[in-house]
Amino acid sequence: MSKTMDLFDSRVPAVDPGDIIGFTSLGEPIRAVAGSARATFESWIPIDFGSDVITKVRQTSAIEAYAQRVPMTTQTKSTPRSGGMGVSLVAKGAAYGEDTTANDEVILRVQKFGSVARIAEEDIDDSLANIIDTKTVDWATSYAKALDNACLGVSVARGTSLCAFDSVYYQLTQADAATGYTANSNITVSGTGGTTYDALSGVLGQAETGDYWDEAEMIVMAHPSFKKKFRGIKDSTGSPILQESSNGSPGGAQAPTADRLFGHQVHWTLGARKSTTVTSAPTGNPLLFIANRQLLLLGVRSGPETVLIDGKDGAAALTDESLLKMRSRRGFALGHPAAVSCFEDSTGV
Repeated sequence: MSKTMDLFDSRVPAVDPGDIIGFTSLGEPIRAVAGSARATFESWIPIDFGSDVITKVRQTSAIEAYAQRVPMTTQTKSTPRSGGMGVSLVAKGAAYGEDTTANDEVILRVQKFGSVARIAEEDIDDSLANIIDTKTVDWATSYAKALDNACLGVSVARGTSLCAFDSVYYQLTQADAATGYTANSNITVSGTGGTTYDALSGVLGQAETGDYWDEAEMIVMAHPSFKKKFRGIKDSTGSPILQESSNGSPGGAQAPTADRLFGHQVHWTLGARKSTTVTSAPTGNPLLFIANRQLLLLGVRSGPETVLIDGKDGAAALTDESLLKMRSRRGFALGHPAAVSCFEDSTGV
């Protein structure tokens, strides 16, 4: 056997598992693995902030649109929570009183939201429509609703719901020794009369008298079914109290404006219904939240982002189908339960 054959014996693998065989577009090493290797090594591609996908997410999700964004570089993150600070009178020459308010922390935990679409190469090549962009926007719509449901409407603990974090609704049903919050004290459940003007006024009044009221930061998040309920609230003469103008603009305005409840902007979200699991189509009681947006903490780990596994080569070439994977990794925590008031319409319509 020649010396050349000794050096380049075809029976010996060219690389061993763990060897660097290339680099991704982000400069990260690509290492060989045992067994069949992927034909391509695409990186997850973050969706551009000004894209139709991000616009759709912001339009559909109240949490993505209004919550306080907290960058995350790990699976969990501790965020300090101040218990506030008191103030007292100080006499001339007297010692200042020392504040003893307890401080603690809230934990943001990341949950991955994702899905994959299998797309035939013929559909990509022959269709006039941009199927990949269309599917991505469709996913963004469902993701936005599922995220809001996870953050707002899930009625069971995170271990039961399989989500990594607890929703606002669930936290409002639990006592919190660290903050002194009493279970269910910030939830108003409608009676048989459903949504009434006095009930809504009471929910807003509960937020207005709390320590976390901030006129500039308050936001209303509600299921769209409340639109009909608002239109149905009438005074003693039968006239609607919450009126719209003849062109459909809220508040009697002559030009389109943001919907408002008692002067506060409303973001309509299909995720604001009770549910025992995270879903983009919850069917439980409709929910309305009045919250200080600064106390709604949205952990941003990555995404929304996509990766296309091409069907033209590798194992996927056997079926000529590409795989479009989409994901977003988000965490959520409520800074203080007293920062939110919730109204639940038990009539369920």
